[in-house]
Amino acid sequence: MNKSGENCSILDEFLLLGISNSPDVQKGLFVLFLLVYGVTVVANLGMILLIQMEPRLHTPMYYFLSNLSFSDICYSSSVSPKMLADFLSEQKRIPYNLCAVQMYLFGTFADVECLMLAVMAYDRYVAICNPLLYTVAMSNRVCTQLVAIVYTEGLVDAAIHTCCTFQLSFCNSNIIKHFFCDIPPLLALSSSDTTINEIMLFISSCCVVGCSIITVLLSYSYILTTILRMNSAEGRHKAFSTCASHLTAVAVFHGTLLFVYFRPSSSYSMDTDKIASVFYTVVIPMLNPLIYSLRNKEVKGALKKAISSKLCSG
Repeated sequence: MNKSGENCSILDEFLLLGISNSPDVQKGLFVLFLLVYGVTVVANLGMILLIQMEPRLHTPMYYFLSNLSFSDICYSSSVSPKMLADFLSEQKRIPYNLCAVQMYLFGTFADVECLMLAVMAYDRYVAICNPLLYTVAMSNRVCTQLVAIVYTEGLVDAAIHTCCTFQLSFCNSNIIKHFFCDIPPLLALSSSDTTINEIMLFISSCCVVGCSIITVLLSYSYILTTILRMNSAEGRHKAFSTCASHLTAVAVFHGTLLFVYFRPSSSYSMDTDKIASVFYTVVIPMLNPLIYSLRNKEVKGALKKAISSKLCSG
């Protein structure tokens, strides 16, 4: 039933507008994003396997990093395969139920990504500011519990938003002005009153993103204070180097989210929003393993060891 109280037929599918309507542009984008998605899966899967194989990386920091890589694969896979298929299709159709599934998976792993970065910041805080308590404070049990909390929050939060969104009516149109089933374009498409949904989305976004950013800022303010008090220049450099990769990943991810969801509505542009969405749904999952592998000496050392071992055995 719509806002006027009139009955409307139940939708079987939605139509996605996609990123571009030009066939030539879409073919070029297909090749580009196929490459990006391939690198994303291979790089993140490689990071997970490297951490599993190298005993030196069996620490809480890399346990969280392997979970971040797993999240990146799922996060990207919730959007990229359908987007790639749509580049080669004239009509970008998505069944109603699959749209709900895509929204749920995307929402789950977006939350996991956000909160996992906060957990990693807390891990660095304990390691640098309370090193004597690190093995107790970040025991295997604590690390497992933190990861379980992150995934539970993501699953529950995404379920709430997906259920509430797909209880709405869509009478006026079935054309989603986006390249995947995200909450804001579906709320804009609905013929129902979406006030409650918008309030819930705002509160949830503030809680998840806000808690993550506050945790990161507090952790690194203490870390910076502790590092500056160190007498050894070598110790300061080592402490900075262990945090550099994580800070880069946090800045890229949260910077993009803040741009998309917290900029003034007067500056809203659909094309700009799509470009930003492509960046945080497709590009960032590829960048994370590259950032950690290129800026982390332990990961680079483990990677060289794995390659040398493979070459010698071959």
